[in-house]
Amino acid sequence: MNVPKASAKHLRLLSRPPARSNVPHPVRAASQCPAPGPSTSSLDRPHFPCVDAHAARESRIISSRSRTLSSTIPTSSGPEPPYARPNPASYNVYRHTTPLPLVYADPLPAFDIAYETWGTLSPRKDNVILLHTGLSASSHAASTDLNPADGWWEKFIGPGKALDTNQFFIVCTNVLGGCYGSTGPSSIDPANGDHYATRFPLLSIFDMVRAQFCLLDHLGIDSLYASVGSSMGAMQSLAAGWLYPERVGKVVSISGTARSSPSAIAMRFAQRSGQFYIPSSFCTLKRILSVLMADPNWKNGFYYDSLPPHTGMKLARQIATITYRSGPEWDLRFGRKFRPSPDTPNPSRPRQPALCPDFLIETYLDHQGEEFCLKYDANSLIYISKAMDLFDLTASALNELHLDQPPPRSGPPPLPPSMSAHPSSPVHAQYHHLLSHSKSHPPPANPPLHLPDLAEGLRPLANTPTLVLGVQSDILFPVEQQREVADALRIAGNQMVSYYELGGVWGHDTFLLDVQNVGGAIRGFLS
Repeated sequence: MNVPKASAKHLRLLSRPPARSNVPHPVRAASQCPAPGPSTSSLDRPHFPCVDAHAARESRIISSRSRTLSSTIPTSSGPEPPYARPNPASYNVYRHTTPLPLVYADPLPAFDIAYETWGTLSPRKDNVILLHTGLSASSHAASTDLNPADGWWEKFIGPGKALDTNQFFIVCTNVLGGCYGSTGPSSIDPANGDHYATRFPLLSIFDMVRAQFCLLDHLGIDSLYASVGSSMGAMQSLAAGWLYPERVGKVVSISGTARSSPSAIAMRFAQRSGQFYIPSSFCTLKRILSVLMADPNWKNGFYYDSLPPHTGMKLARQIATITYRSGPEWDLRFGRKFRPSPDTPNPSRPRQPALCPDFLIETYLDHQGEEFCLKYDANSLIYISKAMDLFDLTASALNELHLDQPPPRSGPPPLPPSMSAHPSSPVHAQYHHLLSHSKSHPPPANPPLHLPDLAEGLRPLANTPTLVLGVQSDILFPVEQQREVADALRIAGNQMVSYYELGGVWGHDTFLLDVQNVGGAIRGFLS
C-alpha cells in the first residue's frame, strides 16, 4: 500500500525519542496518559505514552534482532491459554522431499512439518489421534520431556484426561503455512535462498491436512482412531474425514464450521487489510495504525530483514480477541471499571479520564495485543486466515475446486482401545448401537438455503461417527454453524452424530478453558 509522504515522515519520526517539552513533566507508563485539555503552559502539549510505546517497541526490536523475539512470561490477566514460540529443539521435524499437490497453486516442491507426540503407539498402530490446532497455535499442545512448559491444551492431554495418553497416541503438528517449525512464508525458498514471503503459494485447509497425512505415512500410521480439532482445527478435522474416510475412524469438531460465514470472513479481512487512524488532535504525531497489509512495515510481505509489521499485528490481535471472548464474560470480569488512577484523586473533581487504555477492558486488549505481536509471523497470519475464509464443504464449492468426492467409509467405526484388544463379542455390537443413537436438537425452523448443498458435500462422512460441539456465547463461530454441521451430516445419512451445545460466558475460547464440559464430551465420545 502506498503511504502519503507526510505520513511516512511522521512514521519515521517515531524511531526517535519523543521531543521534550520546555515544561518538564513526569515520565509515565504506557497506560498512564492524561486527558487532553487546557495546558498549564502555551508550550506544553498532551503526552500519550500509549502512542510512544510503539516507537519504544521498534527500538527494542532493533536492539534485539539477534535474540528471540518472543516472551515466555504467561499472561496474568485472566484464564488465558499460553501461546509462545517453541524452541526448535523441543519438537520433531519431518522433511517431505516430494512435491505436494495444492488446490490453488502448483505443487510445493518440498516442505517441513513440525510435530510433537504424547502417549504410546500401540503395536497395531490403531490408537492414533491427530490433533489439529487453531490459527496461531504451535505443535506444543501439552508439556513434554523436551519442553516442560504448559501447552495450549495442557489440561486436555494426559493420563485420564480428554485425550487419554493411557489409551491413545496423540500427534499434533504446526500447520503448513505456520511459523513454528513447519514450512510457511517465513521459510527459506530453496529456489533462491531467500524467504518465501508473499511468493509462498496460497493454501487451503485441504493442503494443510494432506501435509499432515504425509507425516502419518512417514510414521507408518495407516489409519486414525480419531481426528480432533477446535476452531480452525475443527475445519481440518472435518477435512481429514472428508479426504480420507477410510483412514479416519472418528471426527471431533469443536466450535468450528463446514463453511466459513460472511461475518467471519469480514472479521478476518479486517485483521488482514483494514486500518484506522488516530486523529491529529489526539496526539503530537499523526500516526496511522494499520492492520497487517496496511502497516508500512509489511512491505508487501518482504519485511524479514527489517522491522516486522508489529503495530499491525498488535491491532489485528486486539480485533481477534474481541471475537474470541464474549460480552457477558467481560461484564463479569471487567464491568466498567477503570485502571487505578496514576494521579492523586481530587475530592472536588471527578476522576480524570484518559485517551490511552483507561477502562480495564481496554488495558486487557492492549495487553493481549502486546503479548502476541512479536510471537507470530504476520504473513503466516495472513495466509492461514485466508485459508479459513476459503473453506467450504458444500458440493458446489468442492466441484469448483475440482475435488472428487470419495465414497463414505465401508467398514464399521473403530472400537476404543480398551475393547479392540478383546475378541469379538456382543459388547462390540452394543457399542456400535450406542453410537447410532446420538443427542439431537430441534430441526431448524428456517434452514439456510445452502443446507442441502452442504449435506451433499458431506456425504463422504456419512459413515463416520462425528462429535460436534457448539458454544452458545461464541460470536466468531456462532452455535448455528455447529447445528448446521450436525443437520447436514444427518441429512447426508450419518446416523452417528453426537451434538452438544455448551453454555458459559467464555465465547469462542471455551474450547481452551472449559475442561469439564468440553473435555467430558470428548472423553465420552472417544471411549
